[in-house]
Parts: sequence; structure tokens; C-alpha cells
Amino acid sequence: MANDNDREEAVRDAVDVSRSGAPAGGSVIRDRFSADEIFQRIIVAADEEVTVGTREMFFAGVAGGFAITVTFMLYASLYAKTGGDPILSALLYPLGFVFIILGDYQLYTENTLPPVALVLERLASIPSLLRIWVVVLISNLFGGMLGALALATTDVLSADAAAAAAGFAQKAIATSQLTLFSKAVFAGLIVAGVVWVDYSLRDSISRLVLIYIAFLAIPFGNLYHVVVSATEMFYLVFIGELALSVGLWQFVLPVLLGNSVGGVVLVTVVNYFHTTERRLETARDQGSKRQLTIREWIWGGWSASGRSYVPATDEIPQSDPESRENER
Repeated sequence: MANDNDREEAVRDAVDVSRSGAPAGGSVIRDRFSADEIFQRIIVAADEEVTVGTREMFFAGVAGGFAITVTFMLYASLYAKTGGDPILSALLYPLGFVFIILGDYQLYTENTLPPVALVLERLASIPSLLRIWVVVLISNLFGGMLGALALATTDVLSADAAAAAAGFAQKAIATSQLTLFSKAVFAGLIVAGVVWVDYSLRDSISRLVLIYIAFLAIPFGNLYHVVVSATEMFYLVFIGELALSVGLWQFVLPVLLGNSVGGVVLVTVVNYFHTTERRLETARDQGSKRQLTIREWIWGGWSASGRSYVPATDEIPQSDPESRENER
């Protein structure tokens, strides 16, 4: 009887812990994670991300920026076809974000949560966080610019859709920077919230529903996302109706700041303090020895990402119950 119980426990341990050491199942309810367990999953994913090379990160960001072009194109096309109906025109708005999140591309607003959580735990340096932000933001803007250039110089958009596409940025340029900032804060909150909840899900259908519903809130609430906004701005520049400097200063910058504040302050920091001191107990080996010193944390190089946060594969539970029993 005891042997059967040991075998059952070994199998459960193997199933409920991923190769990285993060929980793959909740400890209390198997299909529901606690806040601490969600944090563990985020922090392990962030540790892998912070060690990704600049080239890989850049091109993943370019792909993310170009995927946003799909959102912009479909939003403008449906806006024209439905006569500007606020509900019908937004139905395909989330598609670009679905590509990005399920396709594991890079998006700046997603990176206001996982890497920041890693820095809060002093498992990555502040300069390494800035490296991620700079590389991903530049690559997102570059991808969005390429997409906007393609839309502006081809016949992909109909005449009505092209007019609608130009109207999006024109309306934003006429909006005060404070209003843009405020609306962008809530958009940043939504995106970071999606990232947090995404790590509590274990199947693609649930993730798809989460992404679709959450990102519909951006057009429905008339909010602003920096990469979408930049793509709209670039489109207006390429058709000769806006100076680049004006678009960056009056439109993109306040949206960028708002998204950053919404993601970092209102979600990441709040969720961090929502967790307990047990938030890393199953995902970190050797406890505080993994943490950077204060000097390394503040002044560490661009690549300073901690001390191999994710456990080696030979340190985690094995999937073979027999081997686990022999270890006992």
C-alpha cells in the first residue's frame, strides 16, 4: 500500500513540475494556480527570456511589430466596410496580438511584467532590463514601420479603408497628450494583466479566449497601444500627411509612457506585493545565493541576468516513477 502511495506521489510530482522547475499544476487544486505559483511560472519564463541573444530578440520583435500591422489593417478595413460601427469594426482587432502571444513573438508592452519581476527579485540587473526594453521597442517600431510602408505603397487597403487608417492617427494627434497618456495607462494595465493571467492557463483555447476578449477592450474603450499607435503614425507619415517628429512627440511618446506606467506600476508591482515570501520556493535553487548584489543589480552589464536561475535538468523531478523510488 505504501509502495503504491509512493508511486502515485512520484507520478504526481513528475507531472506537476516542468523541466524548468516551475509548477505545471497547482499544489492545492491541480488545474488552478495560486498567485505564488503564477509568479514562479512567470519568473522562470523571464529568466529564459533575459538570456536570449540580441539578434533573436530583435527579429522576434520585428515579427511582433509586423503582426500588429494585421490588427491595424483589419481594423481600418472593417471600419470602412461597417461604416465606422464601433462594435463590428473591432471584431478582428485582437488578431495581431493572438499571433504575437501564441506565436511567442516579442512585444514591448508584454515585457513590462516578466523581466520587471525578475529585476524586483534581484535575479536580473536593471541594465539587462533596459536592454530588453530598448531592443524590443526598437524592433517593434521597425516592424510596424515596415508594415505601414507596405500598406501605404500598395493597394492592400481600399480607398475607404485607407481614409479610415489615416483618420485613426489624425484623431489621436488632435487629442491632448495628457488624455493619450491616461488612456494608454489603462491599455498597459490590460496587456500586463493578460500576461499575468496567461501564466495561470494551461491550454491554448483558454489563452485564445483570454487574448481575444482582453484586447477587444482596447478599441472598445478607445484606448491606445504604443505599437499600434506607432504603426498608425508611420502610415500617416508615409502618405505625406504628418511630420515624423510631430507624430513621435505628440502621439507615440505619451502613449509609450502611459503603457509603461500601466504595465509596471499598476500590475507588475502590485502583483509582486500580492504574493508571499513563498513565491519562489519551488523555482529557485539555493535561495538568496542566486540574487545579485546591490552593486551588480544596479550597475551590472547588459547581459547580467543572475546566476542560472532555472535549475539544471538533473536537479528536477524525473518522469520515471521507478527512478524516483530508487532515489528514495
